[in-house]
Amino acid sequence: MHKAGFVNIVGNPNVGKSTLMNLLVGERVSIATFKAQTTRHRIMGILNTDEMQIVFSDTPGVLKPNYKLQESMLEFSKSALSDADILLYVTDIVETAGKNQDFIDRVNLLQIPVLLLINKIDLSNQQDLEKTVQKWHTLIPQAEILPISAKANFNIQPLMKRIQELLPDSPPYFGKDQWTDRPARFFVSEIVREKILLYYDKEIPYAVEVFVEQFNETLKHIHIHVVICVERHSQKGIIIGHRGIALKKIATAARKDLERFFHKSIFLETFVKVDKDWRNSDKELKNFGYQAN
Repeated sequence: MHKAGFVNIVGNPNVGKSTLMNLLVGERVSIATFKAQTTRHRIMGILNTDEMQIVFSDTPGVLKPNYKLQESMLEFSKSALSDADILLYVTDIVETAGKNQDFIDRVNLLQIPVLLLINKIDLSNQQDLEKTVQKWHTLIPQAEILPISAKANFNIQPLMKRIQELLPDSPPYFGKDQWTDRPARFFVSEIVREKILLYYDKEIPYAVEVFVEQFNETLKHIHIHVVICVERHSQKGIIIGHRGIALKKIATAARKDLERFFHKSIFLETFVKVDKDWRNSDKELKNFGYQAN
């Protein structure tokens, strides 16, 4: 019998959800940086074999929203509770157990298998790990707890084996040659945004949105126009930098990653524009795919 199901990954910001997702899928589906709130959308990565199809979903970190963009991000995380066959709740050895109790309460109402993954155990010792396991056993009693290290690839195979055991009998939901639900343009904008997250500090990365204005593909080449939106003129100046040096650095790094991603030569043009207060604009959040039209 063929197995298939939705395995949704949730948890607080910066616990390693995206790194784990990429490991499980075997593809670079989600951008992963050391900064919190890297993931803004719900992103599917599909693992196919002859006998099964696992549809993984990466989600934004659970947080108390301060503006409409974060409200939309939280809704993506909540939606992952409603359509999962298996839930992976990711925490780590560093964060305080029990953050965002409202979300934990929602998890405790679920009637599906919950695997609670304590990530980054390479940063801990056995005594602290045992204390953390006990705390989470109290917080989410029905969960199976598995210590892992996504960075060190520790306990990932036992996790995958357990997911396969819990997966329901079902025909595939997607074609067996499909590995994500996202179009090529989405990965372009995410890779550019990843470079901004890595190269800029403080508020700048969180005030930025990236969208692809043009994507023209031939057999060997892709010509891409990308627009980087910021909220203020001062942010535009920082993104561009003196004589455009900072923007050129972003574009060069993104182009190299895009060539590896698409296995084609990339011509990448980047533009910066001011879109005042886009994070609180329903119209712009719909245009950027954070709200339903």
